[in-house]
Amino acid sequence: MTTTLPPPSEGIEPVDLRDALEERYLAYALATIMHRALPDARDGLKPVHRRVLYAMRQLKLDPSQKFKKCARVVGDVIGRYHPHGDQAVYDALVRLAQSFSVRYPLIDGQGNFGNIDGDNAAAMRYTESRLTEVAANLLEGLDENTVDFRETYDGEDSEPMVLPANFPNLLANGSTGIAVGMATSIPPHNVAELCDAALHLIKFPNATPEKLTEFVKGPDFPTGGIIVEPHDAIVEAYRTGRGSFRVRAKWDREDTGRGGYQIVITEIPYQVQKSKLIEKIAELMQARKLPLVADIRDESAEDIRLIIEPKTRTVDDTLMMESLFKLSDLENRISLNMNVLSAGQIPGVMSLREVLWQWLDHRRQVLVRRSEYRLKKIDQRLEVLAGFLVAFLNLDEVIRIIRFEDEPKQQLIVTFSISDVQAEAILNMRLRSLRKLEEMELRREHDALETERVGLVELLGSQDNQWRHIAGEIREIRKKFGKDTELGRRRSYFSDMPKGDFDITAAMIEKEPITIVCSQKGWIRALRGHLADMESLSFKTGDGPEFAFHAETTDKILVFASDGRFFTLNADKLPGGRGHGEPLRLMIDLDQSEDVIALFVHKPKRKLLIASSDARGFVVSEDDVIANTRKGKQVLNAKLPAEALVCTPVPADADHVAVVGDNRKLLIFPLSGLPEMTRGRGVILQKYKDGGLSDAKTFKLESGLSWLDSSNRTWSVSDLSDWLGARASAGRLPPKGFARNNKFGSGF
Repeated sequence: MTTTLPPPSEGIEPVDLRDALEERYLAYALATIMHRALPDARDGLKPVHRRVLYAMRQLKLDPSQKFKKCARVVGDVIGRYHPHGDQAVYDALVRLAQSFSVRYPLIDGQGNFGNIDGDNAAAMRYTESRLTEVAANLLEGLDENTVDFRETYDGEDSEPMVLPANFPNLLANGSTGIAVGMATSIPPHNVAELCDAALHLIKFPNATPEKLTEFVKGPDFPTGGIIVEPHDAIVEAYRTGRGSFRVRAKWDREDTGRGGYQIVITEIPYQVQKSKLIEKIAELMQARKLPLVADIRDESAEDIRLIIEPKTRTVDDTLMMESLFKLSDLENRISLNMNVLSAGQIPGVMSLREVLWQWLDHRRQVLVRRSEYRLKKIDQRLEVLAGFLVAFLNLDEVIRIIRFEDEPKQQLIVTFSISDVQAEAILNMRLRSLRKLEEMELRREHDALETERVGLVELLGSQDNQWRHIAGEIREIRKKFGKDTELGRRRSYFSDMPKGDFDITAAMIEKEPITIVCSQKGWIRALRGHLADMESLSFKTGDGPEFAFHAETTDKILVFASDGRFFTLNADKLPGGRGHGEPLRLMIDLDQSEDVIALFVHKPKRKLLIASSDARGFVVSEDDVIANTRKGKQVLNAKLPAEALVCTPVPADADHVAVVGDNRKLLIFPLSGLPEMTRGRGVILQKYKDGGLSDAKTFKLESGLSWLDSSNRTWSVSDLSDWLGARASAGRLPPKGFARNNKFGSGF
């Protein structure tokens, strides 16, 4: 069915709705991208910020001048340049004055401009402002035809399309914004480092991101903080223009006496409000998600000082802080998305090199235009000076013509062959300028301008000279805002993540020393403290000690069973020392027919040698045997009737394996002959006619082989050449004094 549209009425034009929506939405998107959300790569400013600074310059609010009410500035901005709401403009002005929001403030504020707690600034009628030295650098040369101007929204005035920007503002102060279909997020950087990178880029235009990051180490936030992002990730972020930086609060441990301590936080991550941070941590404490933290309080004045008290003096400070970093905004990710307007026209994501080059190229264009403007002014002045000199050389005739001729201007032009401009200047000359001293001044000025003109011509004729001049300007910026100044010193520093495996679960446990005891019949318990005398322990009738060792409540305990499975227990979950404990088999799914071969504290990255009774084994990493369920993790596959028999640690310096069989034959072979696996049967360690494996251990051949005899005395042999052989060999009878039970002794 075809619908016939009625004929249009007079004065109504039919428009396709889809085309109209596409056209209007595209116009809105372009306006948002180019005139609101994305900064210009050249001066690093959005239109509202540029208009605020320009309006303040027009009001002569230079750094050396008196302050003026912000209401006056906002009124000029919205009345002449930026037809938007006054509160939006005032918010933009306030942010440029906040030292905790902007790395190098562009506005010097007087009054209440808000604080890091998130409190708002006072009303614009109460606050005053003026430009800073940084803003003065951005505006430097604006009256010298360095940039293009355009009409304002009402056509009654003009405004700059971009500022001359004698300061790398885009990277130094950063920028954030959300446009239509795209966004930008650029953190602030240290200007001295940016100047070093720019100077290197002038000398080596094809510099790599790796080289530039030797100068620009990373962001430099106004609120400080510690950047813990790996260097490779930082290089990749600057190479692609996209990435993120992990920032942590700066903290120190402060002793309070009698073994106690408190944590003092002096810097918090960028853009984190202190009051909301404290509120969030208090909520976590109330929800019992931070059991290691007893209290948090704010002792801040002008500087940040947050106090965090641990639950007890035995709480590990690093572990407590890791739990806070994980759950609160004491650790924050700052994104990098260098999506900016190239030449104020084309949006795109740029690398560090491209952003720096956009600024440098803009500075060269500013230099050329400024030099051409100055050259034009010099030529105009030289023309006038030449006319003055003619007048001084013919002073009497000039006076006669002015006094007696009806048209002195034309007569001067004809008589002395001078231009209209020169004749006009002579006629406008004051009588007191006719003294001899003035003639000498004119000649000196003429010579000086001629010399300057020659220099400008040379500058405009050589790009090398232009880059040398720009390099000199950049060195001046580095000197003015360098790291040896209060404003320019680096505030954010870099650090590696703390070494160790910091599990948030472990952070919920109060770290205390314990002694773990397991009897021969599998009853396990954890006694408080590290007991030195194990002889005083009591057991059930007919039972006795099997395993006893020191641990901490935050440790993981590994159990190796005769079926080749590993089980994992949390030390804090073990039954206390009252009574005889509880059966281990109630905590893990271990059959009555299976035995516990080894029970020990888990040490990350340590390696184990495991083997079965049929002398098959391999090396496995402890990190690969952690079990997350009661059923355990199958690691050693022993083929019945063989079963798991040996589990012993592999020292970091071990290079050989010692194996002894039931037949009392000893074999020593290189550790490199054993594979490292995560699961399997392994390889044959020793060959037997009858019987099987009795024990095995790893050691360093240079240090010799040691063992314990039946009386727990240590024996050792250094010359082991008689027992060295290839893996899977038969071996020889052990040296004199070897243990009669064919065991080397406990390896844990």
